[in-house]
Amino acid sequence: MAVYDLEEQDQLDDLKAWWKRWNNLITTIALVIAIALAGWQGWRWWNAKQAEEASALFAGLSQAARANDLPKAKDAVQALEDKFARTGYAARGALILAKMQFDAGDAPAAVAQLQWVIDRADESDLKEIARYRLAEVHLNQKQYDEALKVLDAKHAEPYAGLYADLRGDALAAAGRTAEARAAYETALAKLDAKSSYRTYVQVKLQAVGGTTAAAPTVGVGGGSSPAPATAPATSAAAPAAPTAPKQ
Repeated sequence: MAVYDLEEQDQLDDLKAWWKRWNNLITTIALVIAIALAGWQGWRWWNAKQAEEASALFAGLSQAARANDLPKAKDAVQALEDKFARTGYAARGALILAKMQFDAGDAPAAVAQLQWVIDRADESDLKEIARYRLAEVHLNQKQYDEALKVLDAKHAEPYAGLYADLRGDALAAAGRTAEARAAYETALAKLDAKSSYRTYVQVKLQAVGGTTAAAPTVGVGGGSSPAPATAPATSAAAPAAPTAPKQ
């Protein structure tokens, strides 16, 4: 029995010696881990709180947009941009407000909101939508060079067809027919072959002297009917407004 007691005492002494040597390091590591975990939990809580508050503001903006309450919408977007600029709600709110401002006849304010999205949004799709709409505003204001400058900026391939089509609109409006024809041809080459929007682009291409090999549309009773003879008054394929970000 005494032998076991001596062995246990030796083990205890070894443990005490080991702890004496390493206790500071172990304590420090444990403290660092505890602080890191607390920080991570705090960061998650802060992000969740930010998202919740931003979501509430965005809901208020949506209500204001439905009621066409421009002052209330401005207040909501201002709060989103000031306090929650890094969230997806701020950029989406700016796009909504830009449309409301443009519809109200305040093009400069709409331009400012769209430029904010281009400069500050984290999501590339939101930037692409903002650039497209900014070019539309410039085109509506007969600022053709400004519209072309926006459209000539680098953009993602999925948007190439729409950008080329709007570029054709700006060139045609500026009287640069040959360039408009080339832009519409590029748009047709980039757009999905199954997209119904191709019909509008084909009509505009024909209006500036181009030719297309469009397939006839099928009319009632199975017969073919010609494509419409006039171009649409407005761009029909503007990128849709994005929905609220997932929380």
